[in-house]
Amino acid sequence: MSEPRILAVDTALGACSAALVEGDRVLSRRHVAIERGHAEILAPMVEEVMREASCPFSRLDRLAVTTGPGTFTGQRVGLSFMRGLRVALDKPLLGVTSLAAMAEQARCEAKAECAAAVHDARRGEIYLEAVGHTIPVQLVAFETALSLLEGIANLVVAGTAAPRLVEALKHRGHAVRLSPVTAPDAVWVARLSQCLEANETVPRPLYLRAPDAKLPLQR
Repeated sequence: MSEPRILAVDTALGACSAALVEGDRVLSRRHVAIERGHAEILAPMVEEVMREASCPFSRLDRLAVTTGPGTFTGQRVGLSFMRGLRVALDKPLLGVTSLAAMAEQARCEAKAECAAAVHDARRGEIYLEAVGHTIPVQLVAFETALSLLEGIANLVVAGTAAPRLVEALKHRGHAVRLSPVTAPDAVWVARLSQCLEANETVPRPLYLRAPDAKLPLQR
């Protein structure tokens, strides 16, 4: 039985990426560090990935996308694009958190037992998720993140908040490594989606913090 052919994208954080994966093989991949402008480059990037692999969209078995946490606009760009493809191609669409993709990449590349992805959420808070030693995705204060990660053996930490956390953990006497991963890569979004059961559920954006803007109260 052949491995599923998966097109995955990410636009949730500080990068835009697309990848076509079949089992362990990466057939084509693009990854650009970018803070804004995901909507302008995503569609051409996906077309380039498919063309490079000489793969028609009809040959895809499933689609995958990051659901968040991330920027409000970034999360919606990838989800909207892939929801459109889901309808056009009648293929299942699987959602993966941005932090899980980062943590899994860091864990595998470092050959570590456990990995955490931590992204600076500002206001003294951090988006956190860990694999291996499972910590579900959540928004926590910096000190809470430290407490959750203390004592985890063979730990590697990825993300924009990782340097500060790693320094603090080492200062407390914990052996921990810093990963160079700072944003999700669509390759790992695809790989994580291979473990999920395809169904008709449509992924929704994952918001861990209420929006700053409030709708005016109705009179």
